[in-house]
Amino acid sequence: MVESFIKRLYSDSFLSLEVTPPHAPSLDNIIEDIKRYRLDKIVDGFSTTDNPLARLKYDSMFSALKIQQTFKKACITTMSMRDRNKIALQSDLLGMNDFDLRVVLALTGDPARSSDQPNTKAVNEGRSTLLLDMIKCFNSGIDYAGKPFKIAPKKIFPFAVSNAYAKNSKTLYRNMLKKLSSGANAIITQPVYDKENAKMLLQIFEDAKRDTQFLENDPVLILGFFPITRLRTAQFLNSHVPGIYVPTYWMEKLLKAKEISPQKEFEEGIELSKKTFGEIYNTNKKVHLMSANHFEIIKEVVESF
Repeated sequence: MVESFIKRLYSDSFLSLEVTPPHAPSLDNIIEDIKRYRLDKIVDGFSTTDNPLARLKYDSMFSALKIQQTFKKACITTMSMRDRNKIALQSDLLGMNDFDLRVVLALTGDPARSSDQPNTKAVNEGRSTLLLDMIKCFNSGIDYAGKPFKIAPKKIFPFAVSNAYAKNSKTLYRNMLKKLSSGANAIITQPVYDKENAKMLLQIFEDAKRDTQFLENDPVLILGFFPITRLRTAQFLNSHVPGIYVPTYWMEKLLKAKEISPQKEFEEGIELSKKTFGEIYNTNKKVHLMSANHFEIIKEVVESF
């Protein structure tokens, strides 16, 4: 299952779908929604988020396990550095390995001060590259302390993340170079809303690949995409989420539509999302779909192309 997922990643086209676990003790409603919109027939695999914005959610690993077992497609398990020390990170990797959760998205994580839980403290021992280095050790049959395992873990495929936009493109280059140097098989970007932005990211990625010493694999860039159907969403992403750029024409069109009616605003957002998804997919046929579990919108956007 995992090997076929990675093989698909290196094929001509690839789509993955992000799932945000709920603030609830069950994933059943989300799974039923995925089935209802038949998204498991459209995408090549899934990912699960790990308490985004430091808000309490159903566990990422258990979510990935349930999704993977339900749909028989690999699920990328997000692991945040915010909530685990070196012992916990490696312990989780060992347990996940036994259940074939072997595609891992290494994330530094949103700051603990954002949490909805009182007086939450972070457990940061390092940034996401530390987890990538741990995975490199596991794939060599040793733990991070250099001690050999009695049974070598099955191969783990590490993924990393990148901003989609920066005022200085060298910032993006350095970030990608660092993560490729730590062995990332793929880098998933923040949502992209402009074809030229997508082309820029591909060029930066190729430059980083060229300059990475001791490249252990042939890494892939996966462009993120999050459909926008409301002006307030576009404004929030553009103003409050670092590393995302929503073009001015999106704002202008959504504003004009909003002045007519909420329905017109939604329809304009859907049309803009369809058009932009098509442009991005034509630029790089490897896309990671995000929607905060609004799977009906994902279905409409993807099936229109």
